[in-house]
Amino acid sequence: MNGIDRTETAHAWGDTKGQWPSLELVVARYHEDLQWLRRVPRRFRVTVYNKGNPLSRPLARAGVQVIDLPNHGREAYAYFYHLCARYTSLSDITVFAQGKPFDHVPDFHRLLHALAYRKRTVTDFLWLGFIIDEDDPQGERLFRTWRDNPKGDHLPLVELWQRLWREPAPATVTFFPGAHFAVTATQVHMRPRFFYQRALCLSRKLPHAAHAFERVWDRVFGVNGIPPDYGDAPKPIYLRSIRRLQGSVTDGE
Repeated sequence: MNGIDRTETAHAWGDTKGQWPSLELVVARYHEDLQWLRRVPRRFRVTVYNKGNPLSRPLARAGVQVIDLPNHGREAYAYFYHLCARYTSLSDITVFAQGKPFDHVPDFHRLLHALAYRKRTVTDFLWLGFIIDEDDPQGERLFRTWRDNPKGDHLPLVELWQRLWREPAPATVTFFPGAHFAVTATQVHMRPRFFYQRALCLSRKLPHAAHAFERVWDRVFGVNGIPPDYGDAPKPIYLRSIRRLQGSVTDGE
């Protein structure tokens, strides 16, 4: 599966006809340098949720809205905060990203430009990244052996699934590591605002909730975001050749 062209594996890119959609980039920042925002196309509204120290220097891109948040729940808290606060005023397409997206999405700028100039669009939900992997509800496969989980804590997906969807968690979840994705306002609105408010509370109160959400962002919006050709294939799947990553996967921040 190595070396597959990303354009052949993108899920839910629609046609490029019709009116220009409104676009927004939401960035969950802790301590990262955000000067890379200068290369984000001007068609994007940019909102930064800052959960760390104040920015040490002005951003190179004008017009960025910076909103300070308490340091809760990693990127999941920031994402759900945005979905709740802007539920009735979402852009047509919103891209959600961490403060340093390039480890997980090396072609991030190229994808933003493709969206900005309608070379691609999103019809519902799109995972961003180049690795497809899977984990179990306890995180035995990935989370418990992750180097940044030295105590070997369990993934709380069973409890999260029960409290958010009121049903048992599946035996496995397939996802793109890193918590980077794009979603349409139409797809967000398939669920009521109180659903995202409940998820916001869980992202703060449930230990390691962000790592559980990382694995199910497509399910949050009621879709299966894995391209059909790869759903049953052995994991991990690399959608591009990265020599230093062959044979290993790291969990997202």
